Amino acid sequence: MSEFVLEMRDVCKSFPGVKALDHAQLKLRPGKVHALMGENGAGKSTLMKCMFGIYTMDEGEIYIDGEKTAIRDPLEAWDKGISMVHQELQPIPARTIGENIFLGRYPMKKALGFIPIVDHDKMYEETAKLLERVHMNFDPRQKLGTLTVSQMQSVEIAKAVAGNCRVLILDEPTSSLTQNEVEALFRIVEDLKKEDVAVVYISHKMDEILRISDEVTIMRDGQYIGTWDASELTTDFIITKMVGRELTNLYPKRENVPGEVVFEVEDFTSINPRSFRHVSFNLRKGEILGVAGLVGAQRTELMEGLFGTRSHTSGTIKYQGKELHIRRPKDAIDQGIAMLTEDRRGSGIMGVLSVADNISIASLNKYVDHGFVLNTKKINDLVEENRQKMNIKTPSGKTLIKSLSGGNQQKVLIGRWLANNPDVLILDEPTRGIDVGAKYEIYCIIADLAKQGKSIIMISSEMGELIGMSDRIMVMCDGRMTGVIDGKDANQENIMALATQFE
Repeated sequence: MSEFVLEMRDVCKSFPGVKALDHAQLKLRPGKVHALMGENGAGKSTLMKCMFGIYTMDEGEIYIDGEKTAIRDPLEAWDKGISMVHQELQPIPARTIGENIFLGRYPMKKALGFIPIVDHDKMYEETAKLLERVHMNFDPRQKLGTLTVSQMQSVEIAKAVAGNCRVLILDEPTSSLTQNEVEALFRIVEDLKKEDVAVVYISHKMDEILRISDEVTIMRDGQYIGTWDASELTTDFIITKMVGRELTNLYPKRENVPGEVVFEVEDFTSINPRSFRHVSFNLRKGEILGVAGLVGAQRTELMEGLFGTRSHTSGTIKYQGKELHIRRPKDAIDQGIAMLTEDRRGSGIMGVLSVADNISIASLNKYVDHGFVLNTKKINDLVEENRQKMNIKTPSGKTLIKSLSGGNQQKVLIGRWLANNPDVLILDEPTRGIDVGAKYEIYCIIADLAKQGKSIIMISSEMGELIGMSDRIMVMCDGRMTGVIDGKDANQENIMALATQFE
């Protein structure tokens, strides 16, 4: 019997113009959490999709308990004890918890002796046992849409560990969770370890990796770099191995010089009484204004209100002293305001369209000849300009954006808004779900835009990012602005003091 529950050896996988995996490998021990790390585009998700049967390997071998095996589709992976919880959950909110868990494999019984129908009693009985396993005290008949994101994720884990789960893949499991929800997830993982389940944990959050992992495998450019005992690693060592070089500074040197006030918001209040209210602040030319706050502070809601995607009952917005009337996003775009959404996949990229389509979509009116004919040469020139300026890694402008890494997708979205040459950029969590190397590239783009005189509002949940990038930091709590801190004076303590200043 092998000491490894599963091994992947010399796995190769290519897509048109890209070699995603180049003799990659992975070895999983039962009852251990094995972190899989690397920059966006390093091949982590591709390797997992090969393990789970979503992709077919071009070359390579998979061994389970030392015996060579083939995995041709997810159902075959499931039968062999391999389960996967994807980063982007795909729940069916209108159906019950039990129906979601047993989707595609409902227990059946026969009515009238010969008509197969779903055995709902057995399904909900089994669901209750699975929910108990992940510490969820919910009615199996409850609609999934009534749960929070973290609770839905627990349902996904319950679904994944149903049956004979021996390998569980968790892809960015904490990207949308609060700290308390992260702790609940960690308790579930610890219980699974006791049951000898091997857990593959993919995350960019170093503190989580060093806390929960037993072993760490690092990949770079589709290749296997090495595997180490997690207790022996440091953040600096992991970063160096991930990017292939030392990052002496996490944030670029900023050369912007904030000028006069150009953007003013006064007494801005949402139509929703539980959202933002009586918020006033200003923004200078060439300034990076960070926006801090805990979950529920209404930071995103405020910015969506300014951009015209949420309604407000009172308040004024002025640019260079002139009052702006913004009722919809088009009004904001016409006034030189752009907003990079927090939800890159949900409301940012258009996955079924190409890189060229995604970059040009917000400024198509600039590339129309004779009123109705798209000038594809101008669009291709725009794509090439952005590829070079922001180091977007894509085989061509015709490549579907969904095939790019998260960091490159984010650069495409930034390029989309820069094509309009906006004066004010609202960036909501611009580096969420992006590896440390791509983060630095995004930081450099933001710093360069500020140097050019663009005025930037940056929402971030990462305290270090706010302190490292902002000229000033506006702090919100429970829908109110509770203070503004000069970037030179900002630290975690004074930001948290304002972020917890409830009425």
